[in-house]
Amino acid sequence: MAGWAITKHKIYLASASQTRVHLLRSAGLVFDAKAAPIDEEAIKQAGLAENVPPDDIAITLAELKAQKLASQKEGYIIGCDQLLSCEGAIFSKPRSEQEAAQHLEKLSGKTHRLHNAVVVFQAGRRIWHHCSHADLTMRKLTAQDIADYLAFCGSDCLSSPGCYQIEAGGAQLFSEIKGVYYDILGLPLLPLLQLLRAHGLMAIDGEAGK
Repeated sequence: MAGWAITKHKIYLASASQTRVHLLRSAGLVFDAKAAPIDEEAIKQAGLAENVPPDDIAITLAELKAQKLASQKEGYIIGCDQLLSCEGAIFSKPRSEQEAAQHLEKLSGKTHRLHNAVVVFQAGRRIWHHCSHADLTMRKLTAQDIADYLAFCGSDCLSSPGCYQIEAGGAQLFSEIKGVYYDILGLPLLPLLQLLRAHGLMAIDGEAGK
Protein backbone atom coordinates (compact mmCIF):
# COMPACT_ATOMS: atom_id res chain seq x y z
CA MET A 1 0.00 0.00 0.00
CA ALA A 2 1.45 3.37 -1.02
CA GLY A 3 1.95 6.11 1.54
CA TRP A 4 3.62 9.46 1.94
CA ALA A 5 7.36 9.86 2.33
CA ILE A 6 8.09 13.20 3.97
CA THR A 7 11.52 14.76 3.57
CA LYS A 8 13.66 15.92 6.49
CA HIS A 9 13.14 19.60 5.66
CA LYS A 10 11.32 21.38 8.47
CA ILE A 11 8.03 22.98 7.43
CA TYR A 12 6.08 25.59 9.38
CA LEU A 13 2.64 27.07 8.92
CA ALA A 14 2.55 30.70 10.07
CA SER A 15 -1.01 30.39 11.29
CA ALA A 16 -3.05 29.04 14.17
CA SER A 17 -6.10 28.45 11.93
CA GLN A 18 -7.43 25.01 12.76
CA THR A 19 -9.12 24.84 9.35
CA ARG A 20 -5.81 25.33 7.52
CA VAL A 21 -4.04 22.96 9.88
CA HIS A 22 -6.66 20.28 9.17
CA LEU A 23 -6.48 20.79 5.40
CA LEU A 24 -2.70 20.43 5.30
CA ARG A 25 -2.58 17.45 7.64
CA SER A 26 -5.36 15.73 5.72
CA ALA A 27 -3.23 16.17 2.59
CA GLY A 28 -0.39 14.28 4.28
CA LEU A 29 1.91 17.19 5.14
CA VAL A 30 4.01 17.01 8.31
CA PHE A 31 4.60 20.46 9.79
CA ASP A 32 4.42 22.65 12.87
CA ALA A 33 1.88 25.47 13.16
CA LYS A 34 2.80 28.69 14.92
CA ALA A 35 0.82 31.93 14.82
CA ALA A 36 2.69 34.97 13.51
CA PRO A 37 0.58 37.95 14.65
CA ILE A 38 0.80 41.16 12.63
CA ASP A 39 -1.33 44.32 12.64
CA GLU A 40 -3.62 43.13 9.86
CA GLU A 41 -6.15 45.94 10.18
CA ALA A 42 -3.52 48.67 9.88
CA ILE A 43 -2.06 46.99 6.78
CA LYS A 44 -5.51 46.65 5.19
CA GLN A 45 -6.38 50.28 5.85
CA ALA A 46 -3.04 51.49 4.48
CA GLY A 47 -3.58 49.41 1.36
CA LEU A 48 -7.10 50.74 0.87
CA ALA A 49 -5.91 54.32 1.32
CA GLU A 50 -3.42 53.80 -1.51
CA ASN A 51 -5.93 51.94 -3.72
CA VAL A 52 -3.93 48.72 -3.56
CA PRO A 53 -5.89 45.82 -5.17
CA PRO A 54 -7.29 43.25 -2.69
CA ASP A 55 -5.11 40.49 -4.19
CA ASP A 56 -1.97 42.48 -3.42
CA ILE A 57 -3.13 43.27 0.10
CA ALA A 58 -3.80 39.57 0.73
CA ILE A 59 -0.37 38.61 -0.62
CA THR A 60 1.27 41.29 1.52
CA LEU A 61 -0.44 40.01 4.66
CA ALA A 62 0.52 36.40 3.89
CA GLU A 63 4.10 37.46 3.17
CA LEU A 64 4.46 39.46 6.38
CA LYS A 65 3.23 36.49 8.43
CA ALA A 66 5.67 34.14 6.74
CA GLN A 67 8.48 36.66 7.01
CA LYS A 68 7.89 37.11 10.73
CA LEU A 69 8.08 33.39 11.39
CA ALA A 70 11.04 33.01 9.03
CA SER A 71 12.98 35.34 11.32
CA GLN A 72 12.47 32.82 14.14
CA LYS A 73 12.57 29.44 12.38
CA GLU A 74 14.66 27.78 9.69
CA GLY A 75 13.09 25.73 6.94
CA TYR A 76 10.11 26.26 4.69
CA ILE A 77 7.54 28.74 6.01
CA ILE A 78 3.97 28.89 4.70
CA GLY A 79 2.03 32.13 5.16
CA CYS A 80 -1.65 32.49 4.26
CA ASP A 81 -4.35 35.13 4.24
CA GLN A 82 -7.92 35.51 3.04
CA LEU A 83 -9.70 38.79 2.28
CA LEU A 84 -13.35 39.33 1.48
CA SER A 85 -14.32 42.12 -0.89
CA CYS A 86 -17.80 43.26 -1.85
CA GLU A 87 -18.72 46.33 -3.89
CA GLY A 88 -15.33 47.94 -3.33
CA ALA A 89 -15.22 47.35 0.43
CA ILE A 90 -12.96 44.94 2.30
CA PHE A 91 -14.49 43.13 5.26
CA SER A 92 -12.53 42.25 8.38
CA LYS A 93 -13.46 39.65 10.98
CA PRO A 94 -16.34 40.91 13.15
CA ARG A 95 -15.59 41.78 16.74
CA SER A 96 -19.04 40.83 18.06
CA GLU A 97 -22.16 38.95 17.02
CA GLN A 98 -23.87 42.31 16.51
CA GLU A 99 -21.16 43.28 14.02
CA ALA A 100 -21.47 39.84 12.41
CA ALA A 101 -25.18 40.50 11.86
CA GLN A 102 -24.29 43.80 10.18
CA HIS A 103 -21.83 42.01 7.89
CA LEU A 104 -24.47 39.50 6.85
CA GLU A 105 -26.97 42.29 6.21
CA LYS A 106 -24.47 43.98 3.88
CA LEU A 107 -23.64 40.73 2.05
CA SER A 108 -27.29 39.62 1.77
CA GLY A 109 -28.44 39.29 -1.85
CA LYS A 110 -24.98 40.17 -3.23
CA THR A 111 -21.98 38.42 -4.72
CA HIS A 112 -18.72 38.78 -2.83
CA ARG A 113 -15.22 37.60 -3.63
CA LEU A 114 -12.75 35.74 -1.43
CA HIS A 115 -9.10 36.55 -2.18
CA ASN A 116 -6.87 33.71 -0.96
CA ALA A 117 -3.12 34.23 -0.81
CA VAL A 118 -0.37 31.78 0.09
CA VAL A 119 3.33 32.60 0.29
CA VAL A 120 6.30 30.29 0.89
CA PHE A 121 9.59 31.46 2.39
CA GLN A 122 12.80 29.46 2.37
CA ALA A 123 16.19 30.59 3.71
CA GLY A 124 14.66 33.89 4.78
CA ARG A 125 13.25 34.95 1.41
CA ARG A 126 10.05 34.53 -0.53
CA ILE A 127 10.38 31.79 -3.14
CA TRP A 128 6.77 31.51 -4.28
CA HIS A 129 3.33 33.04 -3.97
CA HIS A 130 -0.13 32.38 -5.32
CA CYS A 131 -3.51 34.10 -5.12
CA SER A 132 -6.82 32.50 -6.03
CA HIS A 133 -10.46 33.58 -5.91
CA ALA A 134 -13.89 32.27 -5.09
CA ASP A 135 -17.13 34.15 -5.84
CA LEU A 136 -20.09 33.49 -3.58
CA THR A 137 -23.62 34.80 -4.06
CA MET A 138 -25.58 35.05 -0.84
CA ARG A 139 -29.33 34.64 -1.05
CA LYS A 140 -31.51 37.47 0.23
CA LEU A 141 -31.60 36.98 3.97
CA THR A 142 -34.32 38.13 6.31
CA ALA A 143 -33.54 39.45 9.77
CA GLN A 144 -34.82 36.12 11.13
CA ASP A 145 -32.53 34.16 8.77
CA ILE A 146 -29.54 36.07 10.12
CA ALA A 147 -30.59 35.67 13.74
CA ASP A 148 -31.17 31.94 13.28
CA TYR A 149 -27.82 31.40 11.60
CA LEU A 150 -25.88 33.35 14.22
CA ALA A 151 -27.65 31.41 16.98
CA PHE A 152 -26.62 28.19 15.25
CA CYS A 153 -23.05 29.34 14.53
CA GLY A 154 -22.35 31.02 17.89
CA SER A 155 -18.90 32.50 18.43
CA ASP A 156 -17.60 30.68 15.34
CA CYS A 157 -19.10 33.50 13.28
CA LEU A 158 -16.25 35.71 14.55
CA SER A 159 -13.58 33.57 12.89
CA SER A 160 -14.14 34.73 9.30
CA PRO A 161 -14.83 38.09 7.64
CA GLY A 162 -17.99 36.73 6.02
CA CYS A 163 -19.25 35.42 9.38
CA TYR A 164 -20.07 32.01 7.91
CA GLN A 165 -18.53 28.55 7.79
CA ILE A 166 -19.33 26.75 4.56
CA GLU A 167 -18.34 23.44 6.12
CA ALA A 168 -20.69 23.91 9.10
CA GLY A 169 -24.11 25.02 7.94
CA GLY A 170 -22.95 28.10 6.04
CA ALA A 171 -23.95 26.63 2.67
CA GLN A 172 -27.55 27.39 3.67
CA LEU A 173 -26.83 31.11 3.15
CA PHE A 174 -25.92 30.87 -0.54
CA SER A 175 -27.66 30.57 -3.88
CA GLU A 176 -24.48 30.13 -5.96
CA ILE A 177 -20.82 29.41 -5.32
CA LYS A 178 -18.03 29.56 -7.91
CA GLY A 179 -14.61 28.42 -6.79
CA VAL A 180 -12.54 25.60 -5.36
CA TYR A 181 -13.76 24.33 -1.99
CA TYR A 182 -10.29 24.61 -0.43
CA ASP A 183 -10.09 28.25 -1.50
CA ILE A 184 -13.38 29.01 0.21
CA LEU A 185 -11.93 27.54 3.41
CA GLY A 186 -8.97 29.93 3.11
CA LEU A 187 -6.14 27.96 1.55
CA PRO A 188 -5.22 27.45 -2.15
CA LEU A 189 -4.28 23.88 -1.31
CA LEU A 190 -3.71 22.33 -4.74
CA PRO A 191 -1.22 24.95 -6.03
CA LEU A 192 0.60 24.80 -2.68
CA LEU A 193 0.91 21.01 -2.81
CA GLN A 194 2.25 21.27 -6.36
CA LEU A 195 4.94 23.69 -5.15
CA LEU A 196 5.86 21.43 -2.22
CA ARG A 197 6.22 18.42 -4.52
CA ALA A 198 8.37 20.45 -6.91
CA HIS A 199 10.72 21.17 -3.99
CA GLY A 200 10.83 17.52 -2.97
CA LEU A 201 8.89 18.11 0.23
CA MET A 202 6.23 15.48 -0.52
CA ALA A 203 6.52 12.35 -2.63
CA ILE A 204 4.51 9.18 -2.99
CA ASP A 205 6.45 6.24 -1.62
CA GLY A 206 5.33 2.90 -2.99
CA GLU A 207 7.13 1.05 -0.20
CA ALA A 208 5.58 2.97 2.69
CA GLY A 209 2.76 1.24 4.49
CA LYS A 210 3.56 -2.24 3.11
